[in-house]
Amino acid sequence: MKKKIAVVGAGPGGLAAAMLLASKGYQVDVYEKNETVGGRNSAIELGDYRFDMGPTFLSMVHIVDELFQAAGRNMHDYMDLVELPEMYELTFDGKRKLGMTRDQQEMKRRIEEAYPGNSEGYDQFMTESGRKLAALTPILQSRMDKLIHYMRPGVIKALPELELGKTLHDVLSRYFDQEELKLAFTFQSKYLGMSPWECPGAFSILSYMEHAYGIYHPIGGVNQLSHSMAKVLGEFGGRIHLDTGVKKFILDGKKVTGLLLESGERVTADEVVVNGDFGHVMTNLVDKGILKKYSSENLEKKKYSCSTFMLYLGLDKKYDLPHHSIVFAKDYKTNVEEITNQRKLSADPSIYIQNASVTDPTLAPEGMSALYILAPVPNNDSGIGWEKEQQSFRDLVLRTIEEKTEFKDISKHIIVEKMLTPMQWEQDLAVYKGATFNLGHQLSQMMVFRPHNKFEELDHCWLVGGGTHPGSGLPTILESARIVANGILAEEGKERIPVGLLPAWEGTS
Repeated sequence: MKKKIAVVGAGPGGLAAAMLLASKGYQVDVYEKNETVGGRNSAIELGDYRFDMGPTFLSMVHIVDELFQAAGRNMHDYMDLVELPEMYELTFDGKRKLGMTRDQQEMKRRIEEAYPGNSEGYDQFMTESGRKLAALTPILQSRMDKLIHYMRPGVIKALPELELGKTLHDVLSRYFDQEELKLAFTFQSKYLGMSPWECPGAFSILSYMEHAYGIYHPIGGVNQLSHSMAKVLGEFGGRIHLDTGVKKFILDGKKVTGLLLESGERVTADEVVVNGDFGHVMTNLVDKGILKKYSSENLEKKKYSCSTFMLYLGLDKKYDLPHHSIVFAKDYKTNVEEITNQRKLSADPSIYIQNASVTDPTLAPEGMSALYILAPVPNNDSGIGWEKEQQSFRDLVLRTIEEKTEFKDISKHIIVEKMLTPMQWEQDLAVYKGATFNLGHQLSQMMVFRPHNKFEELDHCWLVGGGTHPGSGLPTILESARIVANGILAEEGKERIPVGLLPAWEGTS
């Protein structure tokens, strides 16, 4: 008799765990409340235009490759991956631009041209960050459920690399003396929904990952990652139940024995893997009084990431501009402070623009483009009244883009449009507090101090996704799935899914 695994949510973490476990002989059923797979990694379709809802960068693709190999598959049979040699363009103060490339020598040349005397710092950054990632990788790839796990040899070796007491901005100040250049290698803290002036210094690895291993775009969008894993799951007999929300966990004491679906149907399971937003799941799917450490009251006290204001625009014009662009506020530190601490809307927002149609002709009709726009904003602890503010903030974002970039007159070319505010993230997409990057990544909420992959408060319950170890972002979410699959396999004495060595980086020229 096959052991039954029920997965709550068809986001990338849930699908990766489901794919791996189905390939190892388990009967896997995934329950997804939406009508498509992917969660925040799904596609939004507006007429003839297609957009990624959430993640638009695919990096560390060797992790994806390893997971597909573990399931006996080749990822290239399921996705058409295009590397972006020009990774993204940064715009400072609406004037100065810096194109970021994976080519080490060209990157040094650009840095030296724009910021004389700083190119050697790039070499130092890459060398030291590579060593840091190599040291931290064992932590990112294994369970951190107990304090004793800090005593593992690999973890002891990695602890100095955490740069305790140093912020991300502090770390980059070792390499560069120009503020704009520091921002160019610290803005990735937005992937964690945090400020570079508060984010732990260990996360300098985020920028390094891009420069060392590149950024990719799957044709059709990053959402194709979820569709590809769903396809492999089906090949192993796994089932995905769309439009099938979960109402409650079925409990026998602290033991999860199955799920009560919103339809009223009850399903049994030997193990339950939770891929729903952590805060939402624990406040809605578990009856009050069951949880102690992560009760509603205690969850309320945790620190959460910022949120995002989203625009998805189908345009009747194609802009021959970079695939990825980041526009910094004139005073970026004030902008970040307003988002994370003052919790108010900035008059001068920083903005990310994905112009994927320059790479991918499948996203929009010929000669047209699908434009994705993101502005980091406070989460819903801010009390911002989005019904009142959304239109004026939308207009501000578009005006800022038109003034500071070459995306001129985009307002005149909009054919279709969708907006997502923090309130909609929470109410329509079940994201706790609208915090799109989940629990904050302060050291007090990382590793052993983050909700454990083998959930500590309920038996036969496992966590994947951004709300558990090792954290948010697609590469770490996929690692959470491998950790969970290996945990379930280990409990039955079965062979673990291998963890590959970090690919060597030697630079490109």
